[in-house]
Amino acid sequence: MRALLVVNPAATTTSARTRDVLIHALASEMKLEAVTTEYRGHARDLARQAARGEDIDLVVALGGDGTVNEVVNGLLHAGPDPDRLPGLAVVPGGSTNVFARALGLPNHAVEATGALLDALREGRERTVGLGLASGTPGTDDEAVPGRWFTFNAGLGFDAGVVGRVEQHREQGRKSTHALYVRQVVRQLFGEPHRRQGMITLERPGAEPVDDLVLSIVSNTCPWTFLGNRPIYASPKASFDTGLDLFGLSRLSTAAVARYGTQLLTSSPERGPRGRHAVSLHDLTEFTLHSKVPLPLQMDGDHLGLRTSVTFTGVRRALRVIV
Repeated sequence: MRALLVVNPAATTTSARTRDVLIHALASEMKLEAVTTEYRGHARDLARQAARGEDIDLVVALGGDGTVNEVVNGLLHAGPDPDRLPGLAVVPGGSTNVFARALGLPNHAVEATGALLDALREGRERTVGLGLASGTPGTDDEAVPGRWFTFNAGLGFDAGVVGRVEQHREQGRKSTHALYVRQVVRQLFGEPHRRQGMITLERPGAEPVDDLVLSIVSNTCPWTFLGNRPIYASPKASFDTGLDLFGLSRLSTAAVARYGTQLLTSSPERGPRGRHAVSLHDLTEFTLHSKVPLPLQMDGDHLGLRTSVTFTGVRRALRVIV
């Protein structure tokens, strides 16, 4: 087997020594080419080259969710084709690693490498569904190219939090769960549309849902992790179904207290609920429109401001080694 290992040298939880050990372990089982990323988007470019060629059987992403997202978008640059494209394997190296953990992988790079080698020896793999977000025809965002996401996306409040965290990381701050919590509080008090949302959800065959201030699109569950605690915004979300959406129409102090507590105590059987909450399951396609430009995030990557985004759930999009 020929494999390409894409290494993010800035991965939060792996040292240079650990990466060397992992590379040696993988190289003992396959013909391995290891490439260290040098700029934002480099992992996508490397995976795109692997997808275009015919000599790479597997692309291994060593890094956090952002690295995995870039690799996925590179592999799927011409669309999904699980039978032809290289498979994907993930060695988690970020601060949260939602995609890897949702696949059932250990959250430690060395243990995950061992699990990956076992999966390769035993031929274990699955074909997962992914989400695709693109500009909506007939809007100012029509020309925005589509982008794949593996576990979640968001338009509005949560994307604003991601943007705040990225600003701090660009200033040299380390990505930690404490940093995210602080930015949630600051985003909350700085949110101008807490009591009257700007987002409208439209989907075929159903009435629009208006005035959402928060919209979280999930391709799997959990939605995220707070330390080792899984948070379930949409407990039914799965790699084997379409997309799920959780929305809120109000972020008043009382609403934040209620739904924040529900998220912190959520489980695979029970997610947040209430008269200001919207929960939809297994959607194939829908569009989020905003009256004002709002931040958009995918897999924890801030992508700027948008006024309209169309989401599509694509089943059996990519082959993953598990």
